[in-house]
Amino acid sequence: MTVMDSDIYYDPYDFEIDSDPYPVWKRLRDEQPLYYNERYDFYALSRFEDVDRCSLDWETYVSSKGTVLELIKSGMEIPPGSIIFEDPPAHHLHRRLLARVFTPRNINALEPKVREFCARSLDPLVGTGRFDFIEDLGAQMPMRTIGMLLGIPEQDQEAIRDRIDDGLRLTESSMPDFEARYDESISQGSVFEEYIEWRASHPSDDLMTELLQAEYEDETGTTRRLSRPEVLGYVNLLAAAGNETTARLIGWTGKVLAEHPDQRAELGERPDLVPNAIEELLRYESPSPVQARYVTRDVEHHGRVVPEGSALLLLTASANRDGRRFPDADRFDIHRTIDRQLAFGYGIHFCLGSALARLEGRIALEEVLKRFPSWEIDWDNAVQARTSTVRGWERLPAVTA
Repeated sequence: MTVMDSDIYYDPYDFEIDSDPYPVWKRLRDEQPLYYNERYDFYALSRFEDVDRCSLDWETYVSSKGTVLELIKSGMEIPPGSIIFEDPPAHHLHRRLLARVFTPRNINALEPKVREFCARSLDPLVGTGRFDFIEDLGAQMPMRTIGMLLGIPEQDQEAIRDRIDDGLRLTESSMPDFEARYDESISQGSVFEEYIEWRASHPSDDLMTELLQAEYEDETGTTRRLSRPEVLGYVNLLAAAGNETTARLIGWTGKVLAEHPDQRAELGERPDLVPNAIEELLRYESPSPVQARYVTRDVEHHGRVVPEGSALLLLTASANRDGRRFPDADRFDIHRTIDRQLAFGYGIHFCLGSALARLEGRIALEEVLKRFPSWEIDWDNAVQARTSTVRGWERLPAVTA
């Protein structure tokens, strides 16, 4: 089927589509594996094999023009300090700085603190008959975890998280003005400047100090430290990424397991199944569903040419529901064998915080099941979040047994 004789419409900003994009994505995979949207002038790939292959080819599908569609379309020059908006060689050099912190050993050492943060959120709610997967847990534990890693005082973490949420929220079902949103986010992100200056003269055992003191050889061969604007960019990125995707994962945990009570009961009886359940949740409801790339040369997909200079969306959440890769892909199954899924991306931009997100998701589910073995979602008061970067819930209240 060609573009001209199909009525499929996909729009990442459309609230109605975003409420349940899977039927549209299935049609894209089956009928238009290369899709073109005239309204916003972008292409999209939806099958696992295509998204997987393009994620590896960073020279053709670059990130330095942005990984969000509205950023690419704005044409603005991206300031330094954000590895998700970089290509090699700068990307490799800067990623190594953060990789020093996000080692398996360092992440595993966080488990007692993450459990403590969960207990602090959940214990006061035992016996009340209800709790909110986002407001009471998803917006609390990840914020405390990344705040602890960065060295942000706990009394300031909630206000910072609220600023981040406000900066991501879409108020209209259309592409936002990225430059206006960027100016606002810069204003909001400047709150970190005083923390950075304080840490420069009062070093501590945290990631902010690590970024300030780390020396590396840049792409010119010069050994140097990160500039203040670069450190600020990293801190902004880590604060947002560390809060948003894990909060969305926790929300999907509540929603999906409420819809699959038999599997939820099995997890309560067999906690050893929780890690694989988190992997299946990441596949089934990927918190970061769409990645944008700028195309540096003419490329052909499914018999058609994507011209140099195009914006291309890699629909990672669609790829994770591709039956060509995952049998019976629209079925949630905590016993599914998953050799690899794309919730954290693939290739050089594979999420550095993936191990932390998995750890937080696992512990959150374990701690919820200990206290609340069953729950139902209060749909009358649930609110889906609307952003162009992550997909999930703003409020997800649950009624407990």
